[in-house]
Amino acid sequence: MATNGTNGANGHANGTNGTKSKFDPNFTQHVIDLMSPETKPRHRQVLGSLIKHLHDFCRDVELTQEEWILGVNYINSIGQAYQKNRNEAWRVCDILGIESLVDEINHTVETDSGVAPTSSTILGPFWSPETPFRDLGASVVQDMPKDGQLTYFHGVIKDAETGKGIPDAVFDMWQASTNGKYDVFDPENQTRHNLRGKFKTDADGKFFFYCLKPTEYAIDTSGPSSHLLTLMGRHPYRPAHIHMMVTHPDFIGVTAQLYPSDDPYLETDTACAVKDDLLLTFKPVQNEPKGAVLDVEYDVRLVSKKYKPDSQMLMQNANQNKF
Repeated sequence: MATNGTNGANGHANGTNGTKSKFDPNFTQHVIDLMSPETKPRHRQVLGSLIKHLHDFCRDVELTQEEWILGVNYINSIGQAYQKNRNEAWRVCDILGIESLVDEINHTVETDSGVAPTSSTILGPFWSPETPFRDLGASVVQDMPKDGQLTYFHGVIKDAETGKGIPDAVFDMWQASTNGKYDVFDPENQTRHNLRGKFKTDADGKFFFYCLKPTEYAIDTSGPSSHLLTLMGRHPYRPAHIHMMVTHPDFIGVTAQLYPSDDPYLETDTACAVKDDLLLTFKPVQNEPKGAVLDVEYDVRLVSKKYKPDSQMLMQNANQNKF
């Protein structure tokens, strides 16, 4: 029978080899067993594992009461800081690598051929369901900043297993301007949908458009999430990136962020979201017809939905009600 631990923490046999346990070895299971028989199986699995790992964490670090209270107050501060367009809990998940890990768990795909699709990464808080479709070859730059570098971006969306281009796939992209801000948070300098666009591939799976070379930026450090960065001696910077969401009815979609290969923050991204196959090489060009000074090519690999028929893409974010 499980014990609630009231008989004292020390001197308990651990029930397996007769050795003494520093803490009550039955307490965690007792807490798990308090769930009613009506608890749904998935709830029991998730909450049971959560309880076990939280208890193991407390034992592992021998958490003090002062540290526990500090943690409780910190969690409260995260909730108190919540605003419609400020989700501190989401930022904490980014800083701790939780969002990136959950993304990997949910989007890893194994194919018959062993060929992998383009890696998935976190959606981020600035995707918009209202991004307009634009013609191939159009520019997403509606408001050119003085320090902007116009870039010709092109590539092919391919079937990862056959190598063939996929017609009518949608390449949805968005990026921050050179001041590190996205359109809806920078109305003084940017019109709505600046640096956003959806492009449908041609018969060969090709897409091409004009954008800016992305700029690194720091996340907002005015809230409680920044305290974690300070505690760990970490900076608040995201490497420069261009967001993409690639979809087609017959293929598993990919959401990712594409980074300049020479960005100084690749190894220390505050959101832990950089992957090796998502790096871009920007090449200088001259006399480009529309004035681009850089050229970048990137191909996207998709795999058939047969491998994950029920696969769904995350299409909501921390600032969803801003759009």
